[in-house]
Amino acid sequence: MAEFQVHILAADKTFYEGPCESLTIPTSDGEQCILAHHSSMIAAVLPGTLRYRVPGQPVQTAAVSPGMVKVEHNDVLVLVDSAERPEEIDEARARREADQAREALLQKRSRQEYQVAQATLARALNRLRVKSSYSHLEQ
Repeated sequence: MAEFQVHILAADKTFYEGPCESLTIPTSDGEQCILAHHSSMIAAVLPGTLRYRVPGQPVQTAAVSPGMVKVEHNDVLVLVDSAERPEEIDEARARREADQAREALLQKRSRQEYQVAQATLARALNRLRVKSSYSHLEQ
């Protein structure tokens, strides 16, 4: 299968840089699958599951938060707030974050605090979904 270069960068680390055969990312238009020689594009990345295949390896997954993706000249740049492999996700912590965010949503607060709580809840639920999917694959 043909390859392209991918750079998956989170705010605090380089998640992965190197050759890739396929990349599936959650966008505002649904999941976008990118293969070698994909047409140029820029899209918003939504919280969800990112999947990518490194040559000679099985598909790998990650929980990603909002960001953007740029495809140009067989080179893909993914910039997200956070990217975590399923084995890196602390399920108990994610559950606590989800509970705290739900509680914050119930409080009558400012619009900004409400939006932050919504984003926190979306991130926590996404982390739990990715962790749960990964756990089922291990069994």
